[in-house]
Amino acid sequence: MSDSFYPQPARRRLLAGAGAATLLAACGRAALAQDAYPAHPLIVTVPYAPGGQGDVFARLLGDRLGAALKQTVVVENRPGASGTVGTRQVARAEPDGYHLLLGQTGEMAVNPFVMRNLGYDPQHDFTAVALVGDSPLVLVVPAASPYADVAALVEAARARPDNITYASSGTATPGHLAAAALALATRARMVHVPYKGAGQAMTDLLGGHVDFFFSSASAAMPHISAGKLKALAVSTPQRVAALAEVPTVAERVAPGFQFSLWGGYFVPAGTPAPIVQRLNREINAILADPAIHARFEADGTAVRQNSPDEFAAFVRSEADKYRRLVEATGVRAEG
Repeated sequence: MSDSFYPQPARRRLLAGAGAATLLAACGRAALAQDAYPAHPLIVTVPYAPGGQGDVFARLLGDRLGAALKQTVVVENRPGASGTVGTRQVARAEPDGYHLLLGQTGEMAVNPFVMRNLGYDPQHDFTAVALVGDSPLVLVVPAASPYADVAALVEAARARPDNITYASSGTATPGHLAAAALALATRARMVHVPYKGAGQAMTDLLGGHVDFFFSSASAAMPHISAGKLKALAVSTPQRVAALAEVPTVAERVAPGFQFSLWGGYFVPAGTPAPIVQRLNREINAILADPAIHARFEADGTAVRQNSPDEFAAFVRSEADKYRRLVEATGVRAEG
């Protein structure tokens, strides 16, 4: 009887009205939640151990972001499986604006093309919020190395195939892929020596056990300043102020060569747009501070004002670049 109590047009109008009321109530609750945001502490997950570039970014901005939002911002390190453990955790978190990821080149642009069973999709499981910094890789050699510039290094690799060795912080990491791209672009055969982390790679480079390493600028700068390493080239299209005398790979041996280590904030897909925009505004305001600029520029990191859409487009372009490189080189992560 209940199905035929109302004439069908009237029944449809009633159901439509009930549905609309439910939707309006839900929208009202969402609006109230956004108006109250943030009502409790935020968690920023860094999917690597403390001390790396992403950790530096998150902690440098964390206190300032907390002050701007009038809430505590907690930075948590969740390392494992080339950044996938912590990244997967945030992908599955509630999209409420309280769970952020400090995502970087590897987990957001490289891993989808070199790892199986990733457990997340950077393009569909996350919303880009703001790019924080973009740092060059620096091609460094031991101080006693016979190579005075990157052209001499490449020439030696061509003359003696499979005799020049290069370190990386792990298979399929950005540093590994940059060196593989250099070999591909210059038609030089070099031997990859992967390590379990940048610290081990740097130790063996300093000891003269490998010929070169595409290191993060922040890790290389203290050793360059101390005279323990020589910087032969940077991986970005333009030279960087912190290493103004060091040429780019592109200008010396491989036109178009462009690699960097970047990091930025992401939230789970479905996070309300007003919250994403609020976070973007606050982060950009922090990045506009001259003191932050100076801190980043000291290790060669470029800071750019950007919108969520601009950051998302940048991540897509980076992913496309690494997809093409992986297809060309056949690089795959271990396991």
